[in-house]
Amino acid sequence: MSNNGNFLGGILSTNNERRYINLPNRRGNLPFSDAVLTGDTLYVAGRIGFRPGTTQVPDDAAEEAKLMLDGVRSVLTESGMSMNDFVYVQIFCSDVSLFDTFNQVYRQYFSGDLPARAFIGSGPLLFGARFELIGTAVRRSK
Repeated sequence: MSNNGNFLGGILSTNNERRYINLPNRRGNLPFSDAVLTGDTLYVAGRIGFRPGTTQVPDDAAEEAKLMLDGVRSVLTESGMSMNDFVYVQIFCSDVSLFDTFNQVYRQYFSGDLPARAFIGSGPLLFGARFELIGTAVRRSK
């Protein structure tokens, strides 16, 4: 670590500035940000696949996964990044038998190499969701 660097969550950062990302259609006064950008590293908060304008998830698991990943992509876009900037993703799933269903949707959101990932059986999730994603993205050099 250099003299002016800081160790943040396993990633070396020499920029102490933080930018808190919150999407314009964010519901309510939630006690967390959609994401936090520090240097070129973005920490994405837990995301659920709600139907637009509601706190309800669709009946179809694939549609829920799509809505969740669309929301995650929106957070990344707001931060000047893309899904391909993810380096690590955790998926919490209330029913691991949905692994293949989730993966069929998930693969459509990436081109090239995929990020490291954990698919974790979680038990019940908030609002009856089947999936929740958190992740870390690092902006690629241009």
